[in-house]
Amino acid sequence: MSIYVDNAATTKMSPAAMQAMLPYFDQIYGNPSSLHSEGQRAAEALAGARARIAARLGCQPREITFTSGGSEADTQALLSAAHLGARKGKWHIISTAFEHHAVLHTLEALERQGFSVTLLDVHENGLVTPEQVKAALRPDTCLVSVMYANNEIGTVQPIGEIGRVCREAGVLFHTDAVQAVGHLPIHVGELQVDLLSLSAHKVHGPKGVGALYARKGIPLESVIYGGAQERDRRAGTENLPAILGMAAALEESCAHMEERARTLTLLRERLIDGLSQIPHAVLNGDRARRLPGNVSFCFEGIEGESLLLLLDDRGIRASSGSACTSGSLDPSHVLLALGRPHEIAHGSLRLTLSHENTQEDVDAVIRAVTEVVAYLRSISPVWRDLTSGKTEFILKEAV
Repeated sequence: MSIYVDNAATTKMSPAAMQAMLPYFDQIYGNPSSLHSEGQRAAEALAGARARIAARLGCQPREITFTSGGSEADTQALLSAAHLGARKGKWHIISTAFEHHAVLHTLEALERQGFSVTLLDVHENGLVTPEQVKAALRPDTCLVSVMYANNEIGTVQPIGEIGRVCREAGVLFHTDAVQAVGHLPIHVGELQVDLLSLSAHKVHGPKGVGALYARKGIPLESVIYGGAQERDRRAGTENLPAILGMAAALEESCAHMEERARTLTLLRERLIDGLSQIPHAVLNGDRARRLPGNVSFCFEGIEGESLLLLLDDRGIRASSGSACTSGSLDPSHVLLALGRPHEIAHGSLRLTLSHENTQEDVDAVIRAVTEVVAYLRSISPVWRDLTSGKTEFILKEAV
C-alpha cells in the first residue's frame, strides 16, 4: 500500500501536462529568441502559453513573466516593489509572521538594505484581517505582501478585502498564491492585487517553472542578469516544455476546480473528524477557511519526525510542514506564529490531499495515524510524565 498525501509539497504530473510538453523536446525545439523559422515556431508557442495562463488569472498576457518557480517569483515581486518604493522615499513593508520563507528571507535581505518591515501577528485560527493591515499602514509604506493560502496549515486569507485596503491607500499589494492557484478561483482584477506568484508543480505541472503576474505599469527588477528575454524582466532562455506543461496543468486544474473542491472538502472533513478522536490533538488553523485538501494537526507527547518515518514505513507519504524546511530541527515558524508552544509544534503532521485520493485512503490514514501516535506515546517518557500527572497537558482535550 502506498498513499500519497503530501500534495502541498508537490503534485504528481498530470498526463495532460506531460503530453503538452513532449513536442517541445524534439519537434518544436528552437530558441524563442531566434529569428529563423524554428525559433519563431517556439516563440508562437511561448506566446500562446502566456495567453492561456493569463486567461486563468484574468489579466493580460504581457503582465505575465515566467520564472523558475514560486520562490523566484516571490523574490522578484518583493525586490521590485520595495526598490520602486525606495525611489519615492518609501521604505516600509508589511507582511505576516507565517509567510513562506521565500518571502520572509527576502524581507530579511531588504531589512539589511535599510527597509523597515512589520510582520503582522497571526490569530490562533491562522487568519490575518484587513483591519490589521489597515492599522499597520504608514505614510511611508510601499508594499503589503500576504499569502493567499498558507502552505502548511492551508488557511485562506481575505485577499480581496486586503486588496481593497491597499488600493485605497495607494500601496502595492503582493500575494504568494502558490498554494491557491488552480485550487481557488482567482481574478487579479477582482482581488485588486498588483503582484501574484504561482508555481506549476502545485497544480500537477512540472517542477522548476512558475510565473509572476505584475499589473501593467509596475516595473519589474531583474534578479537574473543576462539576455533580454521576458521583455527584459528575466534573463535566460525560456524553459519552453515546462511552460507548456504549466499552461496545460493550470487549464486542467481550473476546468475541474469546483468538482474537485467539493470532493476534497468531503474527504478533508472526514479526515479531520477521524483525527480529532485522538486524545490531546488539535487542528491547526480555521476549520472552514482553509484549502479543500489541507489538514494540519499537532499531537501532544510525540515528535513529528518519528511520526513521519513510521507512517512512511506503513506506506503513508506525509510531511510535518513546508518541504522547503524539511531538514530543519526547529519547530515550524507557522505553528509558532499561531501560538503553539515549541513542544506542541514539534508534534505536527500535514496531510494534503489530491483528486486522486479516495475515501478508503482517508480511512487508512486515520487508522495508521491513530495507531502510530498511540505507539509513540507508549514509549515516550514525556507522555509518561503527562499521564502520571508529573507534568500538565497543554492540549487539554481533543478538538
